[in-house]
Parts: sequence; C-alpha cells; structure tokens
Amino acid sequence: MKKVVLAFSGGLDTSYCSMYLSKNCGFDVYAMTVNTGGFDAVEAESLKQKAIALGAKEYRFNDRTEDFYEKGIKYLLFGNVLKNSSYPLSVSAERVFQALAIADYAREINADAIAHGSTGAGNDQIRFDLVFQTLCPDMEIITPIRDNSLSREMEIEFLKQNGVELDWKKAEYSVNQGLWGTSVGGKETLTSVEYLPESAFPSQLRKNEAETISIGFKKGEPVSLNGEEDDPVAIIKQLQEISSQYAIGRDIHVGDTIIGIKGRVGFEAAAPLVLIKAHHQLEKHVLSKHQLFIKDHLADWYGNLMHEGQYLDPVMRDIESFLENSQNAVTGNVKVRLMPYHFLIEGITSPNDLMQSAYGQYGETNAAWTGEEARSFAKIFSMQTKILNTLKS
Repeated sequence: MKKVVLAFSGGLDTSYCSMYLSKNCGFDVYAMTVNTGGFDAVEAESLKQKAIALGAKEYRFNDRTEDFYEKGIKYLLFGNVLKNSSYPLSVSAERVFQALAIADYAREINADAIAHGSTGAGNDQIRFDLVFQTLCPDMEIITPIRDNSLSREMEIEFLKQNGVELDWKKAEYSVNQGLWGTSVGGKETLTSVEYLPESAFPSQLRKNEAETISIGFKKGEPVSLNGEEDDPVAIIKQLQEISSQYAIGRDIHVGDTIIGIKGRVGFEAAAPLVLIKAHHQLEKHVLSKHQLFIKDHLADWYGNLMHEGQYLDPVMRDIESFLENSQNAVTGNVKVRLMPYHFLIEGITSPNDLMQSAYGQYGETNAAWTGEEARSFAKIFSMQTKILNTLKS
C-alpha cells in the first residue's frame, strides 16, 4: 500500500483526514505531530492513541520546540516583529517549522504522498505546500478538506458515521497553541463586527493584584526572569504562566492573507507581547537611531516573508545575519508591570544605555554643548528648508 505522511494535530480537520485517507483512499497513514511548544508528554500519548484509533498505521511525536526558538522565534524577537503592529506571528511562524519536520519524515520513510488538513481558504495551505513542493517535489500533496470543499459539519458527520465520538463542542473554535502564542478562530472571526467571547480564550483572568517582574536580556535573548537565569525557551514558558494569569496579550488580528482576501483571527500571546515590548524598549536605549531605523525596515520584511512561508528563501538568512549582529549591545534588565488585561514597561538598566546624564538631561540641562553652539546647530540644520522656502516665495 502507498504511504502518506499526515501532519496530525489531533483537531477536527486532521482527525477527518486520518480516517478518510486510511478508510476511503487505501493509504497506510503515517501520522506525525510536530510540537512547537503546544503539547506536553501527557498530550503526546493521548495524540498517539487518537491517531491510531483514527486509522493511522504508525504515529510519531517530533519535538521541534528548541529548533523553533533558535531558527525562528529568536529572530522574530530580535526584529520586534508584530504583523500589522499587533500579531506576533504565533501560528504563521510555527507552521513553517512543522512543515520542515514533516518533509524530513516523508523523505526518511520514502513516502508516496504528504497530507495536511488545511482548507482552501486560509494561509496554512500555502505555507505547507510551499515547503513540501520545495523539499519533496516528487511527492503528491493531498488535502482532503481543501480538495472536497468540506465544512466542519460535514467532517463531524463523516466521523460520527464511522463510529468516532469526540467532544464536538470543542470543535466550535479552532485553537492552535504553541510556544509563541495561541490563535483562536470561530464564528466571530468570520465577520468584521464581533469579538470573541471570554470563554474562547485559553487563559482566564486569575489574578487582580498588579506585580512587577524583571526580564534579563543578553545580546537580545532573554536569559533571566526575576533574577533567576534559565534558557530562553524555559523563560518564555515561565513568563507565559505568570503573565497569562492577568489575561493579557489578547487581540484580534486583521490582515491581508497570502491568497488575497482579508482575514481575522483571535490570539492570546502574553509572553511574546511582553518580551517584544520589553526587548524593544531596551533597544531604544542602547542602539543608534540609524540602527533602529534600518532594523525596523528589515524586520518588517522578515516578518512578512515568514508569514507567507518563504522561510527557505536565502534572503531570510541574510536578514537574520543583520538582526543577530544588531543585538551585540542589547544587554540589560527590563522592569514590566503586569495588571489585569494590560501591562506597561517601567524602565530599564543596561551598561550600554545611551541615555547618559553626563552629556545632558533632555528638556532640562545640557553639559556637552553651550547655548550658542545649540543656536548655531539649529541655524545650520534649518538651512535647506530655509532655501526651499525662499525660492517658493
């Protein structure tokens, strides 16, 4: 029998795909879950049992969390990447790394085909297909949901007819959780007017008393939380646990999809948003204005290319080199005040802080120049606009 590697998340779409491919299409299904920070050991075992019950011949759980951080999240943090100034690319980025792992597995077992549960109306179909067509050009790409134009109701009915009983109530919302945030999609995000209900978000408000935390950075990477040193992945997880108690990091992202239509998706990304804002504040103290200006532009391009699944384009490595080099001075501690539904940056300390009172205090005193020198500077600085206005008159 032909082998098909199925990207298996355990949700409704991939549950349907596993049953459909094994029962209706005669494939040996090799299901694989690629963990990018959303599953623990207990959930991994549950996913294995579920995949086998849904017709998979074999199942594999592949943890790529560290790889996801080192080759993706790290650069999104260096670039302070927020799509449309709001969304930290929670799902956009992890899909690329899941696709890379699936492609590796397909080549390892010499599969005939690769399958995923994307619909024909979203970005994920492009991200997965782009990676698979690049790395596995001779393998067929099968997408039952997209190919058969299935609705969620049709998928549920098919599974029920084949004796599969799941908690279909949970299928009302599509929740994708990973190290860099959780996306939430439902009926409210299909139109322009409604917001997601409180119950749709994975974390609920559990803490009302404000607290101040300290995040330590070394060359742009998080290396400590409240004075306790740890690796970046562990710090992101700890920060998520602390900050999610305040129900912060929620929003609905509205943007242009790869396929040309507007799209809305809810998300909860407490740790990513806190880290990005803290990191950005530290950068504003330690980088030159030209570094900040150029970096913002390159980071925006990097985020857009990641969003569209163009991770394998060599320009991504070029931008990563610039972003990494820009972080040499980004070392210090940032104080963040957490409160219900929001947070603020209290301040920073850094040995590389360019805000030095020995040269002057903004709006108060100047110690590195005289008043006459400031007057002369302003005269020269205004010269071009003065000439332009003289000619216009």
